[in-house]
This record gives sequence, C-alpha cells and structure tokens, in this order.
Amino acid sequence: MNAPTTAAEIVAIDAYPHTNATWHQRRLDATPRGVGVMGDFFISHAKNAEFWDIEGRRFIDFAGGIAVLNTGHVHPKVQAAIAAQLQRFTHSCYQVVPYTEYVQLAERINAIVPIDGPAKTAFFSTGAEAVENAIKIARSSTGRSGVVAFGGAFHGRSLFAVAMTGKVQPYKAGFGPFPPEIYHVPFPCHCASLEDTKHAMEQLFKCDIEPSRVAAIIFEPVQGEGGFNPIQPAAVRWLRELCDQHGILLIADEVQTGFARTGKMFAMEHYGAKPDLITMAKSMAGGTTLSAVSGRKAIMDGPAPGGLGGTYAGNPLSIAAALAVLDVMAEEKLPERAQQLGDQLLAHLTAAKTQYPRMGDVRGLGAMVACEFVDTHGAPDADLTKRVQAAALKRGLLLLTCGVYGNVIRYLFPLTIEDAVFAEGLAVLDAAMAEVMSGVAA
Repeated sequence: MNAPTTAAEIVAIDAYPHTNATWHQRRLDATPRGVGVMGDFFISHAKNAEFWDIEGRRFIDFAGGIAVLNTGHVHPKVQAAIAAQLQRFTHSCYQVVPYTEYVQLAERINAIVPIDGPAKTAFFSTGAEAVENAIKIARSSTGRSGVVAFGGAFHGRSLFAVAMTGKVQPYKAGFGPFPPEIYHVPFPCHCASLEDTKHAMEQLFKCDIEPSRVAAIIFEPVQGEGGFNPIQPAAVRWLRELCDQHGILLIADEVQTGFARTGKMFAMEHYGAKPDLITMAKSMAGGTTLSAVSGRKAIMDGPAPGGLGGTYAGNPLSIAAALAVLDVMAEEKLPERAQQLGDQLLAHLTAAKTQYPRMGDVRGLGAMVACEFVDTHGAPDADLTKRVQAAALKRGLLLLTCGVYGNVIRYLFPLTIEDAVFAEGLAVLDAAMAEVMSGVAA
C-alpha cells in the first residue's frame, strides 16, 4: 500500500479495520529502519504477564518491555496512582515549579539504596540519561575526566552512553567518533577471569591513563544486553578497593538489575560492597518514563545548580507511578517472588540442558536468568537461538535474545506473573525447544 501523506488520507485509512500486516507496512513507510522492531504484530491491550495483538492473538510476555514491567502490565495500584495524578497536573517542570511527590520519592529511594552514608537522588527520563548524568556528577565531584567501562556492557544509545557500551553491533557501528577518555577492560564473569581483568586494568593505568585522572569505573552487576553475565563477587570487592585506593568513584548501573529483578531491590545487595553512585530506570515506574541517579550526598552535590535536570525529568505521572511501584514491591514481596521464580526457571533450564546438548551455559541471579545456545563445537550459535525464539513466538511466548554473539535467550517475565501462566510459558518453551532441537545435530 502507498503510505498516507495527508491528514485526510490518514483519517480515511483509519476508518477501516486493519491487520498486523497492514500496520507493519505502514510502519516501514513512516518510521526509520534505525528503530529496529522485533515483532511484526501490534499490541492492543495487556494484563499482568499477558497481552493481545490487534487481531486478538494472545501472548505470554517473558520480555517485560525489556525488564520494565516487573510489576506487570497495568498493575491496578500503579494505574490508579497515574489516574489520580492525571486529575491534578501532568507537568510543571520540576526545576521551575517543584512538587512534593518528587521529594517524597527521593526520600524513599535514599532510604533503601545501598549507598554508604546519607544519600541524595535526582530524577531523569531514561536509563541513558541517568548514566550520562552519573558521569557528569562523577566528573564534577572529582575534577577528573577519565571513565573505565567493561567489554560486553550496555549503558544506552546516547553518544556518551553508547561510547561506554562494550558492543559494536548494532549500537556503535557508524556513529563515531566517540567522546575521548573512555576505556574498556574485560568483564570478570563466567567468561573472563578476575586475573585477566586485573592485568588489563594494570596495563590501562600504565599505558593509557594514570588512575589519578580517572573519575569513575562503571559496571553492571549483571550485564544485560551483554548476555546476562553476573559479575564475580570477588571482582566487586576488588573494584571497591581499587577505587578507594585511587580516589575513583564506583558507579553501579542498575538500570536493568534494579527494582527486585535479581531477588533483592538492588543487585548490589548481593555483593557485600557498596558503590558511590547507582543508576536506575526500567521497572522503577511501572512502564512510564523515569530514571534516577542516587549517590553519596557530597558527591551528588558536586554539580552547581542548573547542572542537572531536564524539561521532563521526574515527570509527575511517572513519579506517582514509582511511588505506587515501591508500595507494590513491598506489599507483594516481589524480591522474594523474583528469587522463587528464578530458582524454578534455573532448575527447569538445567534439566532441559541434560536433554539438549546444544544448550550451553545456564545462569542467573534471582529472576534475571539466561541460557546460551551453541553449535556442535560449543561455539555461540546465534541462528539456533533465533530459531528457538521464533518457534516460541509462533506458539505465543515472547522471548528476547542478547549477548555479544547473539546466542543467549534472556527471561524477563513480570514478577507478578500468575503461577499458572508461568507454568504455561515454560511448557511453550519446552515445545519450542523440542521442535527446533529435533532438527539439529547434537
């Protein structure tokens, strides 16, 4: 079909019912290819861990809007909080006309965030914004400019955030040159030793930048896009000691791991060491746009007034949603629920691995769980991974892939998922793997 070009043509077209295929073509005609879209269907409505497309087909959601829906689609308490705020006002720009709820939410996060000493919190709109502002705060507070990140990391798509991201395709390719004084070392997880990371850091400090010029080291407690790679606990303690030794600030990027996903409100609670700054977003506001940076009071007060903020930063509707999310997480014990569901899934995948030799490593922290798919030589197999994902989607189960080699399936179901729906999703996954694995060599 030809794309509509006038308001009248759009109205005329929309007067008739359309299929997913029709809207898919309209999307291709109207939006750029750089906004990659996985599905060729369009959502109509949703509830908790299920959604329906515009043709009435039901899906079980094991993607959660990429870890945004820990409290599920349209949680009644979050919905009510947004509706109540909608009756009062939708925007004033907090930096112009402040509102009490912003302060209330900051106080509640300051009380629970794993930071040593009194904390302060500032709100933004996206995870990338939170990450970039954390770097600004670190640079302002230390008077230094260097930043160390890790291979396999994902910190966002804005220019500085993507420069810290440790994955070229599709995030960095064609977008350079990138900001200077950003350095990468191997990430100490299941696929790289802590000794390798220590050696790389030592070489970095000898060959590229002296530690007295490094403002911050930033890491994800569990790498998200990089493959759901939990950092080694000993590595966190080493990073804390290294930063203390050289006056470097340690930033934990909890955009994906935060808000109960790993079995704790924040993944850093698993590791016995505390960062100086924490970034968060995704599930903190029930699907509305909100992010935050929390940190030690003296560090957060580094930038001068006006140095932080944004026109939509800390939007009142999102703040209301986040206050409700905190209530729901406490009342429904979602960190404990995450651990329970994650344990079930890990056991299920580990059992499946004994049946299917082409399944590789199975790993996770809480309900942040993933499994790899490999070829007959044990090398990453992105094609097999995509086939499992497609077979599940054909049966109505939405899964996401990740990993530097694209061979990891990650599981991000809402933590509020009903037991029956969770079991149904696992049964669909089993059927999809049986279909795909039956046709490949062991």
